[in-house]
Amino acid sequence: MPPAEPLESDDPSSIGPYRLSGRLGMGGQGVVYLGHGADGEPVAVKVLRAEVAADARVRERFTKEIAAARRVDPFCIAQVIDASLDDRRPYIVTEYVEGPSLQQALQEAGPREGAALQRLAVATATALAAIHEAGVVHRDFKPSNVLLGPDGPRVIDFGIARDTESPPAMTSSIIGTPAYMAPEQFAGEAVGPPADVFTWASVIAYAATGRPPFGADTFPAIMHRVLQGEPDLGDLPEPLRSTVTACLVKDPAQRPAMQAVLLRLLGAQPGAAGPAGPAGPAGSQTVADPPRPAPAPAPAPAPAPAPKPSPPPMPGAP
Repeated sequence: MPPAEPLESDDPSSIGPYRLSGRLGMGGQGVVYLGHGADGEPVAVKVLRAEVAADARVRERFTKEIAAARRVDPFCIAQVIDASLDDRRPYIVTEYVEGPSLQQALQEAGPREGAALQRLAVATATALAAIHEAGVVHRDFKPSNVLLGPDGPRVIDFGIARDTESPPAMTSSIIGTPAYMAPEQFAGEAVGPPADVFTWASVIAYAATGRPPFGADTFPAIMHRVLQGEPDLGDLPEPLRSTVTACLVKDPAQRPAMQAVLLRLLGAQPGAAGPAGPAGPAGSQTVADPPRPAPAPAPAPAPAPAPKPSPPPMPGAP
């Protein structure tokens, strides 16, 4: 996580059993603080703003965020440690991930290439595949929601995530971050795992080129490019380029599932045999069939046994 900034005058010094010592970030509905529990270990504490905490819809979304994060394997996210919805200021406590966000790292060090880019693609695809396996759609995967921890990337902020067992979400409002949103999010259509596949590809393109593939200027311009234009992938190399391109198709039903993306990435790494296979529609896991060994030759037939010698003639026989 980025270095903590000092607390502001109206920030609490503690919440529940946690002492707060700085600000890690803020959003439209809450602030993330650097906190410490009774054992002194650092934690991240996300607290709802007082002015929105009384809104039943906001509390419901916060409840869903906690539930979604708890369902996912903790190896790929910031693990939920504690949460309280009963407080006047509801909060969620997660492990503190030491390291910058992907957004911060790219701004400071520039685009990634070669093995570093491939590792990032594999690690983030692994995380999203695990999130989908847990029945969760993130819906706001972006560089600032990827923390580069010492043991690998962690995906954070499930504030607008939803359960895949629920009917696909349709909304009249735009939910997500425009530069990384899928076409169906702009159109207010059903949003499922394929939207995360699209945003993953947008993030990888950004990591490789230093710019979002559909631009980062005005909202109408970005929306037009996402819905009608082609992505700017710069010099993104093969075979990663083909995988990213397959994930950025406009029709969500034609995008590969995240698990299939991961398998393609693993097949594309140096030392793998042959190129990755074609991507199937969302939900499928199509990869190239491995080469089949040639059948072993049939064994040669055994030689026929030698004929037995005839017995000698008996005396007096004709």
